[in-house]
Order: sequence, then C-alpha cells, then structure tokens
Amino acid sequence: MNLVIAVVVGLLCAALAGWALWFVVRDRAVVLRQLWGAAVVEGALVVQAVVLAVVQVTGEHAVDGVLVWGYVVTQLIVLPLAAAWAFAERTRWSSVVLLVAALTVAFLELRLLQIWGTL
Repeated sequence: MNLVIAVVVGLLCAALAGWALWFVVRDRAVVLRQLWGAAVVEGALVVQAVVLAVVQVTGEHAVDGVLVWGYVVTQLIVLPLAAAWAFAERTRWSSVVLLVAALTVAFLELRLLQIWGTL
C-alpha cells in the first residue's frame, strides 16, 4: 500500500476530527463545509482503494484479501453514514458523530497499515 496516501488520509482525518472537536466544544452543529471536508477524505479513501486494488491484482504484495477489503469497505462506508446522520441531526451531537467517524476512519487506516505490513 502506498504510504503517502495513507499519511494523507490520516492527516485529513485528523484535521476533520479537530474541526469537529472545535464545534463540539463550542456546542455547535455540523456545517455544510465540514461535510465537504468529509467528502474530501472520502475521495482520498477511494483513491487509496483503487491503488490497493491495482497492487493486489498485479500480485505485488500478498496479504489476506478478505481482511484488507473488510477494512477498506468499512472505511468507505463510515463517513457517508456519519455525514447523513450529522446532516439530519441539527444539534451539537452532529459534531460528535462526525468526530467519532473521523477518528474511526483514522484508526482503521492505522490498522490497515499494520495488516499491509507497512508499519
């Protein structure tokens, strides 16, 4: 797996989590710009999934495909579900949902790096 993409995804998740935490502390609901930020993270996750698919198809690195793709698919699902929930919930808790989702994706990314053998 490309370490550069993983670092970018991790940094984007950390930035989104920090932004959501700031809104939690200030007792504010998620704003549309934060959902666009989540979309940027999701775009980076899609790029990473394509890179992983190419690497696995070419056979450059042998890992358990079911385990790796379980993490990848989970990462791809978490942020859109959280964004939909945050959009529907117009209270401070929408920021909490986005914060938890961003942290979840970041930790899934770390675990994916461990499985892939990069760390």
